Amino acid sequence: MTETIIIIILLGIGLFYTETIDTKKFFNTNDGYFLSLKEKDYDFLLMAKYGENIDINKIFMTRVKNAFYSGLLFLALMTISGNLSFLNAIIVLVLSYLIFKSGYTNLKSYYKKYMAQIDLLLPYYLKNLEILCQNYTVPVALARSIEQAPEVFRPGLKKMIAKIDAGDSTIQPYMDFAIEYPVRDSMRMMRLLYRLGLGAQENKYKQLLIFSKSVSSLQNKAREVKYKQRLDAMEKKTMVMLVVTGGGTMGVLLLSMLMMFGI
Repeated sequence: MTETIIIIILLGIGLFYTETIDTKKFFNTNDGYFLSLKEKDYDFLLMAKYGENIDINKIFMTRVKNAFYSGLLFLALMTISGNLSFLNAIIVLVLSYLIFKSGYTNLKSYYKKYMAQIDLLLPYYLKNLEILCQNYTVPVALARSIEQAPEVFRPGLKKMIAKIDAGDSTIQPYMDFAIEYPVRDSMRMMRLLYRLGLGAQENKYKQLLIFSKSVSSLQNKAREVKYKQRLDAMEKKTMVMLVVTGGGTMGVLLLSMLMMFGI
């Protein structure tokens, strides 16, 4: 009897998951409610990882469905084991919620690493841009910098250049780029770049010098971060080696003592 119940429950979950039973209508009918659960920065984080050509709502609803089906599975297992109670039902809800939130926390973790990478790349890109600005106007230098820019910056650069070419002479295109890549001093550097583009030819050298000093400062910070990361990695490896060596030595000594006393 128990085996039959298990088979029926698992078959039901399989039919729900493969949408042989029409759960699609249920999710489509209530998608407005489910989408209201979406985190404020979820769209941004998803586009940062996968680009703009993705169906954000579809990916989010997949998160909802995975949590829903997982909850059904947990309930089925508790029912089979005879442990279904109010407390266990709360536990199932908590587990389902954690599964639902895992998609978001994974994106946040990725974005943290993504920002760390951008933080290190930005000073070197700005250095190349500074060299181009010595011979060209800022909009032209930006357009020419795309080929040399790290791939991660290219979408943001293309948007910024498109806005400038469309006649937007305000600081907003530069600020939009800084908002898209909100790393250390990106706002300040974009303001300096905007001022460099506004300056008359006789003031260009002075503005370029200020920009160059700021870029050099960022490069020094990036080198310090790289050095610290390498140092931390070496320290971790050293600690692991010491723990393994110390544990092995203690193990050998203990074995020797046991053998000596004939234990």
